Amino acid sequence: MRILVAMSGGVDSSVVAARLQAEGHEVIGATLQLYDSRGAAKKGACCAGQDIRDARAVADRLGFPHYVIDAERRFKDSVIERFADAYAAGETPVPCVACNQGVKFTDLLGLAKEIGADAMATGHYVRRVEGPNGAELHRPVDEARDQSWFLFATTREQLDFLRFPLGDMPDKAAVRAEAEQFGLVVAGKPDSQDLCFVSDGSYVDLVEKMHPEMAGPGEIVDSTGRVVGQHEGVMRFTVGQSKRLGNAARLDGERQMVVGVEPGRKRVVIGPREGSYVSTLSVRDVNWLVDAPPEGLPCRVQMRAREEPRPARVIPTADGATVLLEEPAMPAPGQACVFYDGSRILGGGFIRRAEARKDIHTDVQKDIQADVNPAA
Repeated sequence: MRILVAMSGGVDSSVVAARLQAEGHEVIGATLQLYDSRGAAKKGACCAGQDIRDARAVADRLGFPHYVIDAERRFKDSVIERFADAYAAGETPVPCVACNQGVKFTDLLGLAKEIGADAMATGHYVRRVEGPNGAELHRPVDEARDQSWFLFATTREQLDFLRFPLGDMPDKAAVRAEAEQFGLVVAGKPDSQDLCFVSDGSYVDLVEKMHPEMAGPGEIVDSTGRVVGQHEGVMRFTVGQSKRLGNAARLDGERQMVVGVEPGRKRVVIGPREGSYVSTLSVRDVNWLVDAPPEGLPCRVQMRAREEPRPARVIPTADGATVLLEEPAMPAPGQACVFYDGSRILGGGFIRRAEARKDIHTDVQKDIQADVNPAA
């Protein structure tokens, strides 16, 4: 087969390329340039400067062609700006999902088909399994490296074309050992990080730079609208969080948590941990990898990258899905809610921002509504 390998310059994708070539496939490497290649990228970044040179060095050593695609502008538009905009709207974004679907699985897949490739392979830790009704997406053997939650938006058409050779690897040590056997210079290279585009400082600095109107301190209020504390920046908070609340972390003997974020007012709304959870949530931009029945699908849902899936029923709707949780939880708007049956991904979407809680003071409700719909 002719296979395009998406090469980030790291050990995972390099091993994928080497292994496929060793199996007799015609390998063509391609790397997305996501930053100015002349600048220095931070440790843990990918697809920039030294990473591109590392990918090319691997291709040169193994003797297959390597291409670099300038995706800097598209990456800024579809990932970085959307990341900052989500925080400005009071959501907690998942930039890795946007990167996979907005750049990697669009530009690279397009290139793969242009050059007549039979498939495209990546270094993601996830399994593609041929099922009775076509390709299925599953968690990897090494659950510690599981990236399936970040790949829920992979469409059926994309999944037919994609390959994930590392899904069956027992652990990362085995991958590095294989890199050494192939004599790859990246065998000991550190792993990339989720927020690879934050070159210095923190994501807060990035959001403040792109949305200066959000910078600065603000109020922490309770469900009655009473000011109970001050914070140093609204984008430092997400729904369900209990850190950085200072003296407001416990009121009237009860532990508090963030139940709402109002970027327009620079306010953080808190409430008692007990009683702040919900049993129903709404999900938008749903991608289904199965034919979901109208009456709903019993499954387990995962609402954060590192949490145990919980039992639920997912009911398709005209504009997404409704998720009925067996046990209440506190979902964060903007995060992914991924539906699983055992190791298999059934689909997933993004958690919508809930309507204003009925027990929140009227003024606070108006502020939340203004943030959701500024024209209202």
